[in-house]
Amino acid sequence: MIFVFRLLVPRGYRGITIFPFIFLVRTALKYDVVLINHEKIHLRQQLELLILPFYVWYVVEFIIRYLRCRNWSVAYQSISFEKEAYHNEKDLDYLKSRSFWNFLKYI
Repeated sequence: MIFVFRLLVPRGYRGITIFPFIFLVRTALKYDVVLINHEKIHLRQQLELLILPFYVWYVVEFIIRYLRCRNWSVAYQSISFEKEAYHNEKDLDYLKSRSFWNFLKYI
């Protein structure tokens, strides 16, 4: 389910996925198939990790990467979940053939 609720989306980002919802900053983004596919990849990742462990892993991985590089953007882009989503967001059939826990390839 997709909602436009910019208060939930961190500044500088266009969307955020909090299972089972995708929140966007603008209505027009509902039609951005690449962005929506990116967020759907996160939905699958969250399901695979039974939701709560996904968020714990995400935050811990971000903190580790941030402490190494001291750069918010680089740390964010280095998170395995984000690397998988960004790498595959343009492949609109990706989720049909995606392997279970495929994000591990991006660690």
